[in-house]
Amino acid sequence: MKTGFIYTKYKTDCYHCHVDADQVIKVVPQQAQVICSNCGATRVFIPRIHEVGTTGSFTPISCYDVWNLEPTAECRNCHTTGIHDLFVGCNHFTVRCRNCGFTQFYKFNLQYIGKCDIEEENCDPVIR
Repeated sequence: MKTGFIYTKYKTDCYHCHVDADQVIKVVPQQAQVICSNCGATRVFIPRIHEVGTTGSFTPISCYDVWNLEPTAECRNCHTTGIHDLFVGCNHFTVRCRNCGFTQFYKFNLQYIGKCDIEEENCDPVIR
């Protein structure tokens, strides 16, 4: 796996289709995505800031339950493969290396339904 790339899944109710399905989480330095494996509803987060900070946790402010995951990945700062703290909320997304403290904060930017066929009459790809 490439440095700074995280790929993991989290099974929960989708905010769009309300089905208990895997939410595929992809993180690269340029963006983070959460994609429902059932309906394709996708939330895109873009980088806000990154820094090397002290060990601790971040205030989880969210309109839904905050996911606290611990995937293993190679840090893009210290290049050590190890556990990262991954916090996913409805408006924020945070990745933190437990080895060196390098943290990247993402903010919510866009959501869309990726499996929506524009030829279907009942398909509304815009989330209101």
